[in-house]
Parts: sequence; C-alpha cells; structure tokens
Amino acid sequence: MARIVVDPITRIEGHLRIEAEIEAGVIKDAWSSATMFRGIEKILKGRDPRDAWFWTQRFCGVCTTVHSIASIRAVEDALKIKIPPNAQLIRNIIIGIQNVQDHVIHFYHLHALDWVDITSALKADPGKTASLAASLSDWPNNSATYFKGVQDKVKAFVASGRLGPFANAYWGHPAYKLPPEANLMATAHYLEALEWQKDVIKIHAILGSKNPHPQTFLVGGMSIPIDPDSQNALNADKLIEIKRLLKRAQDFVEKVYIPDLLAVASFYKEWAGIGGGVGNYLSYGEFPDANGNQWFPSGALLNRDLSKVIPVDQGKIAEYVDHSWFENSAGAGKGLHPYDGESEANYTGPKPPYKNLDTDAKYSFAKSPRYEEKSMEVGPLARILVAYASGHKETKAVVDLVLGKLGVGADALFSTLGRTAARGIDCLLIAQQTPKWLDELIGNISKGDYRIHNNESWDPATWPKEAKGYGFHEAPRGALGHWIKIKDEKILNYQAVVPSTWNSSPRDAKGQRGPYEAALVGTPIADQNKPLEILRTIHSFDPCMACAVHVMDVNGNEVVKVSVT
Repeated sequence: MARIVVDPITRIEGHLRIEAEIEAGVIKDAWSSATMFRGIEKILKGRDPRDAWFWTQRFCGVCTTVHSIASIRAVEDALKIKIPPNAQLIRNIIIGIQNVQDHVIHFYHLHALDWVDITSALKADPGKTASLAASLSDWPNNSATYFKGVQDKVKAFVASGRLGPFANAYWGHPAYKLPPEANLMATAHYLEALEWQKDVIKIHAILGSKNPHPQTFLVGGMSIPIDPDSQNALNADKLIEIKRLLKRAQDFVEKVYIPDLLAVASFYKEWAGIGGGVGNYLSYGEFPDANGNQWFPSGALLNRDLSKVIPVDQGKIAEYVDHSWFENSAGAGKGLHPYDGESEANYTGPKPPYKNLDTDAKYSFAKSPRYEEKSMEVGPLARILVAYASGHKETKAVVDLVLGKLGVGADALFSTLGRTAARGIDCLLIAQQTPKWLDELIGNISKGDYRIHNNESWDPATWPKEAKGYGFHEAPRGALGHWIKIKDEKILNYQAVVPSTWNSSPRDAKGQRGPYEAALVGTPIADQNKPLEILRTIHSFDPCMACAVHVMDVNGNEVVKVSVT
C-alpha cells in the first residue's frame, strides 16, 4: 500500500498537508494536517470588546470581512444591541459582494486548473471556441478574434519560461477531459476574472473605506455616514456606482461563471459519485433583515437526509483536540464548548522536514469541532442543501435548473462535483439578491431615514458586569462562529470556530474522520505520482488554513512536496 503526501495542497492560504494511503488505485484512508499556528484568540484577552472585530480581521489576509461581521455580531449578542435597518442592509451588501467575488476567484483561480488543461488550450481552434462560447451565453467577448488574442497571449507567456500560477500543475494528466476549445474558453475567462474581481470589490472601498480589512464596521451598526448632500458620506453618486458594480458582478456570474461551470461539469459527471464525505451538513443561515429573519435559512442535515432540517443549537457545538497539537484541560476524549475554548498550543510532532506524520497520535494544528459529537461539513454545499431542504424558493428554482441541465438527480449534490456546483449556485443567488438590498437601502434614504448606528449600550457603564454572546455568519467557505465572554468591560475569553476548522479537522476521540479526510476515501487515483484527484476534492472545499489554525517553523523550507512511499 502506497502512502502519498501532498504538502502544501492549497493555492491560497497554504499550510495544509494531506497524507493518503492508496491501494489498487483507490484512496483507502486519508489524514488532513494543518501545519501552522497563530493564536490570535489569546491576543484578544483583556482588550475592549468593541475593538475585537478589528483584531479578528487578522485571522487571515483574505477572510477579513467575514471575521469582522462575526465578531461584531458576537459583541452585539452579548450586550443585546439591535442595529438600525440601514446598517443591516449595508452589511448585507458588503457580505453579498464578498461572497460573489470570493466564489468567482475560487472557481477560476483556485479550482479551475484541477479540471482545465492550459496546455491543451494552445491547440484549440479559436473559431470553434467562439462558437462554443456563443452557444452558452451572449457574453460580448465571444468572438474568434478575442479567443485568438488570448491564445497568443498564453503562448507568449509559456515561451517566456515564466509560468507564474501555471508552473506547478499536472498538465497532460489523463484525468483531464475537456476538449481544447473548452480549455481555451475557460483560460480566457480565468484571465477576465482577474480584472473583473478587482472592479466589483470596489464596493468594499465605497462602503468599507478599503479592501481588504474594511474599516467602517462598528458595534451597534456602521460608521459610514449617510448624507445625500455630502461628498464625504454615502450619497447618490456612490449609490449609483454601487448599482453599476453590482450589475457588472451579476452579468459576469450569469453569462460567464455559470455557463463555464455547467460546461466543465458536463465532462466530469462521474465526479457526482466521488468525494461525498461525512454526509452531515451545517449552515448558520445569513442575510438578516431588520427583524432578524434570515434570507438564507439555518439548519443541520444528518446522513444526507433532505427530508428533515434540524434547528441549530449553538450549545451543541464542542471542539476536541485528541489528535490536535493543543493542550486540553477537559481531559482525553472530552470536548470544550467555544465559550470555554482554549488555544494553548503544544506541538508534539516530528521536526520538519519529516517523511510522514504519526497519524495515530496528534497530527494537526486544526481542532476537531463537532455538532452533537458528529463531524459536519460546512460551506456552500451545506448552505444550499439546507436552503433546498427548507423550501427556500429561490434556491429550489436554481438547484432544479442546474440539476436538469446536467441531467442528474439531487443525490449528485453529495459529491465533489456537487460541492463545486453548489458554490456556483450560491454565487448566482447572492449576485441576484444583493441589488435588492441596495434598492431597499435607497428606498429608506429617499424617505429621510439616515440612521446608521445605535448608541444604546455603547457606554460601558451600562453594561452588565459579566456577559457572553456569539456571532454566526455564513462566510463564503461556510459556517463561521465567534464566541466572547466579557467581564469588567474587558474580553475574558474569545474563540472562533471557522469553516476550514470544521472541514479540515483531524480525527476526534471516537476516530471519526473530518470532512476532508472522509471525502477522499474511495477516490480513484490515475497516477499516484501526480495525484490530481486529491486536489480536485480538497480544493472543492476551498481551504483557508490561516483562519482554521489561527508562524510556521523557520526550518520548514519546502515549497511543494508530493511524495509516494
């Protein structure tokens, strides 16, 4: 039995190591190891809880917005602060465009190369590529001249020898199935998406003052003022610009991303039966209105049963560290609720560089979150499944449309392909909904409602001596929770349980695999020296390990490692 090591496996926010045992060309077992520790929760202790959102942004250089909103919601829950409708709408717009941009970036720049062979695109007929693209949508760049220009650009890039993001890939791998024309189309859109994402995220600069690390979040609302007569506030000109950018975002998703997703998926339908994983799904719900009702519903699904959505109870969440490099005052086999969570690192693994981890012992800096002691997958697939099972009309309509176009049933969602498709569905739904929140905001302003912040309970003198609260958020990568304890106006304890911690978690005390590990079992491997199939499944989750593990060893010099033993 061969053992494969892929380290690191991510294309963004690395520090994830996958070890897998291969027998007869199929993965029999797998282990997920986060090899980085940050510990920002410890930095937060003793600080003013109103400042926590600014610090939690630093969990990650990519997922800054999501930690801001989860942190602020945790403090507002602890202090029982209700925010004005305009602040809620602005937050929804910021969160919405964050999801849309993130999903497009993931599909093209972090996941597409697992399905798209760039070298094959050099052999494509630009005329046939234009015909293929035109059959999928009326995107204005669907011309032979355009695709010929892209092909020439890629050829010149390859000839230069400076391959950049295209350097480390398994080009020519037998698992690639797209014809050259589809590869050229996807390559062209890969390049287009680079420019598109820089434009649409300007909404964060308008509403949040900058991106990443937006600056206008505030406990009790937002700090950006509304004044139609001021250039230094949210005025008519800025609202019009946001509307333009949201339209640009929606057009690209509808006319480029979704057609590409369907085109690529049609060649890889066998992946609808690969990568299913633990079969349990958790979503916190998202996009609340002024009354706290969420547009995306919350819930949990067990054993792939779409007939029963279980209400989420945050009290049933616990983190285990039996296979994690952390101390545990609770004792072996016992988990801690995030209110009582600890982040005391205790690395007991081998010194890098090492051949294999001792996977019978502790082997990861990710903890093992469990819901009712069950391993749960989080992310766009969980979000879409919970919404679909809950009867969310917009989700049901899009899911049924996509499944119909692919000619597969709902069971196909429980897979690597389903996970990738669900991200596109999620992106489309949010891209279509976010302009409606902008229209609602414009309507409030037109009625003279400029309220943006609730000053009640802002004065620490009004706070209780002790308080605790939690903030839930459905980040692009899934269920994100922040928990805070406050005592004498300072943070007593803080814990974040992030999407990639749920998904990358190692075994727990019962030996239950985490979602990454479970999803890899049963995956066929065409060439164990080039494990492209491992990348497909792990990348379908969109790992972000900086958030999950919350300083690399200075002796860890390897950039990429793929080995077979």
